[in-house]
Amino acid sequence: MGQPTAVVFGVGTERGIGGAVSKRFAREGYHVLVAGRTPAKIDEVVKAINAEGKGSAESLPTDVTNEASVIAAFDRAMNPGGGREPADVVISNAGNNAIIDFTQLTAAQFEDFWRVGCFSGFLVGREAARRLVPLGRGTVIFTGASGSMRGKPGFAHFAAAKAGLRMISQAMAREYGPKGIHVAHVVVDGGIDGDRLRTFVPQMVERLGPEGLLGPEAIVDNYWMLHKQPKSAWTQELDVRPYKENW
Repeated sequence: MGQPTAVVFGVGTERGIGGAVSKRFAREGYHVLVAGRTPAKIDEVVKAINAEGKGSAESLPTDVTNEASVIAAFDRAMNPGGGREPADVVISNAGNNAIIDFTQLTAAQFEDFWRVGCFSGFLVGREAARRLVPLGRGTVIFTGASGSMRGKPGFAHFAAAKAGLRMISQAMAREYGPKGIHVAHVVVDGGIDGDRLRTFVPQMVERLGPEGLLGPEAIVDNYWMLHKQPKSAWTQELDVRPYKENW
């Protein structure tokens, strides 16, 4: 057996779920394909992994809303070279968020959120099923949000996309679980203490404090746990939130 391989889609900065899950699987000895839209950002994640000296990583510039780009990424993930095994872990982590008044929401904005939050999950999920079913094994994890469970004022576009993603994961789990593929959906309920929040909403970070936000490393410990679960007790949906979160 060669080195195992994982592919993580939707990686942004190093301090975020995508970067954290990439580093977590690398620490477990995986070769991680770090897939994201911005080469400079994913290069930083790869550099950090390779400098740590546990596992290995490579950059994979990918637009998860583009079918050809996702297919090409899977072609690489299933043929990683260097004596490595085809990817048996696929993480779908793409997402965006913004508060937009429903009466001011444009059709283009709604479609953009759907493409990033839902359509990308379809493309990644479909290709994962196509490539993993012949192997008879594998883990597919989708990063969800509390918006997938409930819609709130100003978040109709986000909730619609994330609710669709949740249904993709659930349908896949029912179809491909019996074929040896563990499909899970992680509901992230609360603000994440990462670069995005610290850059764009620093006042929220200050107001909630570190114990009022989800730590990326703590979140992705659950991704590793899901991957290692025995078949006799698979989790399909898992929710995580700070202990202070009002839910």
